[in-house]
Amino acid sequence: MSMTNTDSPRITGRTRDEIAQRLAADLVDGYTVNLGVGIPLAVPQHIPADREVFLQSENGILGLGPAPEPGTEDPDLTNAGKQPTSMIPGGAIVDSATSFAIIRGGHLDVTILGALQVSEAGDLANWYVPGRNPAVGGAMDLVAGTPQVWVCMEHVDRQGQPKLVRECTFPLTGRGVVTRVYTDLAVFHVIDGVLTLVECAPGITPEDVRLRTAADYIEAVPA
Repeated sequence: MSMTNTDSPRITGRTRDEIAQRLAADLVDGYTVNLGVGIPLAVPQHIPADREVFLQSENGILGLGPAPEPGTEDPDLTNAGKQPTSMIPGGAIVDSATSFAIIRGGHLDVTILGALQVSEAGDLANWYVPGRNPAVGGAMDLVAGTPQVWVCMEHVDRQGQPKLVRECTFPLTGRGVVTRVYTDLAVFHVIDGVLTLVECAPGITPEDVRLRTAADYIEAVPA
């Protein structure tokens, strides 16, 4: 059921930074993880202290660290969103060919991407809004070469329309590639090909989520 901001009450879920924090809590020790632009770029700030996660940026960094303290930025060291970043000890800088060999060679455990739309079948659209400049980047390579694709995004767009939909209306990045979705309202897993609500954000009810979701899904939220 599609709702807009004018016909559904406003609710407050997680902030964009809190979405990244919630996703980071699920990263497994030893994972090698690619970060896309947008909300994913906040993930390095929230890696749990008891886990070693190797973050990869398609512009050629393996061992991405958190944002540097103000005044300590290196203008030659940026993430995929062209923001100043840092590196962890032992990190490496590689050329574009090597970076994409990591991606295309299946050496990543997870890629974390933003999205314009995700369908109930796990289709992803995240590279082109008709009428605007396309932004392909390495999205197609990432979803084709990585076994797990975790999306983090706001649950509805600026017009209040659901971004979890029956079928994507924007051009696709990949079919059936999404394995998890983290939004300001909820967490979904794709389990045996079925979109499944597994968690609501604090203060959010399953009904709140259903009113703002156009995709069909099942609920497996703990009581």
